[in-house]
Amino acid sequence: MKTLGIDIGGSALKGAPVDTATGELLAERFRIETPEVITPAAMAKGVAEIAAHFKWRGPIGIGFPGVIHGPRILTSANLHPKFIGCDGVKLFSKATGLRVALTNDAAAAALAEMKLGAGRGFEGKALILTLGTGIGSALAYRGMVIPCEFGHLPLHGKSAEHFVSAAARKRRDLSWKDWGKELGDYIHTLEAMLWPELIIIGGGISAKSDKFFRHVKPRARMVPAQMLNEAGIVGAATWAAETAR
Repeated sequence: MKTLGIDIGGSALKGAPVDTATGELLAERFRIETPEVITPAAMAKGVAEIAAHFKWRGPIGIGFPGVIHGPRILTSANLHPKFIGCDGVKLFSKATGLRVALTNDAAAAALAEMKLGAGRGFEGKALILTLGTGIGSALAYRGMVIPCEFGHLPLHGKSAEHFVSAAARKRRDLSWKDWGKELGDYIHTLEAMLWPELIIIGGGISAKSDKFFRHVKPRARMVPAQMLNEAGIVGAATWAAETAR
């Protein structure tokens, strides 16, 4: 099935049409920068702009960085607070005039990696972390993806993502070694609770895994996401295809 996948992040939204059978992007992804925190109405306008760019008239899958219950957005840690309590499906459907399927952004990335990427064929317990503006997280077991919010675990009196997200590394001007060790401490805490057999690290920073993986030292096998920063787009499109059945 061909669907449009859109990945909403803390600093940009990006999308592309996807062949959900293979995970292939059918066109070059279109990206809209959002350097400032924008309102739901402005974000919906951006989603509509992506759909218009591809002249898209089919279903759309959207990954959003927050807790999603049904059509409703319950949290919005790195985006505008007006998203909290918003009916995201209604918001984006009205803006595009198209059917929209909404899911958590990290769950979307996890879905893509478990079906078509680094976790393909793996039947054990996997922990998927997406490192960007914040930390997205999901668990997968026997291919079933469960959205989580491990980025908000307390660390040094704040949320963990304040210290170990990719954005935090830049903000704190940490070396790859120092950041990798802090990421390792965080992952060791998750391992003590969850005992995953496989850890998949996603987000754009996964393309630089050679710079920091050796400093993390997890118990479980840890691998970079195969789809790198495209996993969110592919997973959102896959979610739309699955919910259309």
